[in-house]
Amino acid sequence: MSSPKAAAKSARRPAASVKPKAAAKTAATKPKAAPTGLSAEAIKLADEIERAFKKSDDAISEQAMQALMGTLCRVYSAQVENGSKYTPIAEGRVVSPTGVMVTASGLLRAANLAVFELGMWQSWTGR
Repeated sequence: MSSPKAAAKSARRPAASVKPKAAAKTAATKPKAAPTGLSAEAIKLADEIERAFKKSDDAISEQAMQALMGTLCRVYSAQVENGSKYTPIAEGRVVSPTGVMVTASGLLRAANLAVFELGMWQSWTGR
């Protein structure tokens, strides 16, 4: 059973038929060059991790996960502070809502922050 807030939020989402048109328009107006250098290597690494993870939950060590997550958090936040507007997960990538919540919760715990503090920060900054 969903809450009234969840039902209202679902009702505000655009119809599925609207999304492909918007995505096609964006792709047509702003062609993206193929990634090179470190960006290409990062995409290749992400693909390798995905393939290995499908075979084993132990595909990447705790230490490696923490190193990657910490670096990506620092890079993403620096880019947003410098005016970037993209989200950390590309539209169309399959990441479950549970996966996002577990990760967000872990990041907050690692920084010794509470959801309340996140909410206050969002209201102050508009992000």
